[in-house]
Amino acid sequence: MMLQAAAFYILSAVAVLSAFMVVAAKNPVRAVLFLILAFFSVAGIFVILGAEFLAMILVIVYVGAVAVLFLFVVMMLDIDFAELKQGFLSYLPLGGLVALALAAMLALVGFTWTMSDTASGHLQAPMPADMTNVEALGAVLYDQYVLYFQLAGLILLVAMIGAITLTLRHRPGVRRQDVGKQVGRKRAEAVELVDVKRGEGIG
Repeated sequence: MMLQAAAFYILSAVAVLSAFMVVAAKNPVRAVLFLILAFFSVAGIFVILGAEFLAMILVIVYVGAVAVLFLFVVMMLDIDFAELKQGFLSYLPLGGLVALALAAMLALVGFTWTMSDTASGHLQAPMPADMTNVEALGAVLYDQYVLYFQLAGLILLVAMIGAITLTLRHRPGVRRQDVGKQVGRKRAEAVELVDVKRGEGIG
């Protein structure tokens, strides 16, 4: 039990420090590497808490796909970060005020938070002994919270459509596919019969 508690505190400290270095690192490549370290630390915490499925998903999806994609994009793009940081000092007072307001709200919530007597018994949901971690997660997610799960998917779909719509640019000279025009065309528009005389064809 002591070893498990020590591992939890070590991984938590590494996750917090890595998350701080993601914001504080000047080199974007190092920031992405710190982000990967934070993901691995959180995955280790999930393993300690008995959520092996969430740890596997975090490593496969976020570390194996999202973070590596960020790293490749940052390394391939030729971005002048010195030029982007030129106006940083002009926004520093406003950013400091926002940070102080956020810290004050978090401190207020942390010092005034209390747990009710009725909620103390629901911190750990009982899991049947004959059910694995994946089965318990699926039963809760697709049975009790299926509506919220579908709403989350709908919100992500709307966000994806909005991002595509905002970034779509119609440039002149670029041929685009018109599905409605292709489906609705007639035979006379798609087929042309040419009567080639003898000796006038392409050899």
